[in-house]
Amino acid sequence: MSKKLGKIAKPLAEEYADGRKLYCVPLLFTGKNAPKDYLKLYDKYWVQVEENVAKLELSGKADKIYHESVFLAGKEGLESIEQQNKKSHQLVESKISRGALLIALEDKQLLAEYLDWGLCLSVVRSPEVVGKIQDFYREAEERRDKQIVKRIDDTLKNGEVGVLLMNDESRIRIQPKLPAKIHVFLVHPPALNDISQWIRSQIRDNIKKSD
Repeated sequence: MSKKLGKIAKPLAEEYADGRKLYCVPLLFTGKNAPKDYLKLYDKYWVQVEENVAKLELSGKADKIYHESVFLAGKEGLESIEQQNKKSHQLVESKISRGALLIALEDKQLLAEYLDWGLCLSVVRSPEVVGKIQDFYREAEERRDKQIVKRIDDTLKNGEVGVLLMNDESRIRIQPKLPAKIHVFLVHPPALNDISQWIRSQIRDNIKKSD
């Protein structure tokens, strides 16, 4: 069970004081040539994420940080995040400066296998080959998800607060597998809905152009 948080008026209820808390932030990216209207929403989103996480931390500051696609901890892990996403790096760096620890979320070999099978799926054409690769991809995905859940469970101690930056599709898969004593809070600020609407609008416009 998770609690969805956009606007947060006050600290978390006392019922969540025990156990472990995990604040889940949807990990969004942008390309160098992204449209200006999207970039405006993107920047707004990350400002709201920082505000929402800060309000959540009124009940306890972040102890552990987990970032998708990062298999290194500490300084090396932070450098890896900076190469992937400047905005998430800014958030993670600010939490580390306040005492949080960056945990190596991924297993390097499992992540590479998962990404490689995904890449294969993007280039194959034969239905028979696609079916076989999908089986390998799903099996690698399942092992990766299990490893991520175990890493969070092993490192987030009782009474601690974790921040997980991960795309929503992956978070939805792993969330039911997390231990019941880990209370999940979804950080979904208003700008996330604006971005979703923008994407749907772009899809509709592209469909009209192709007709």
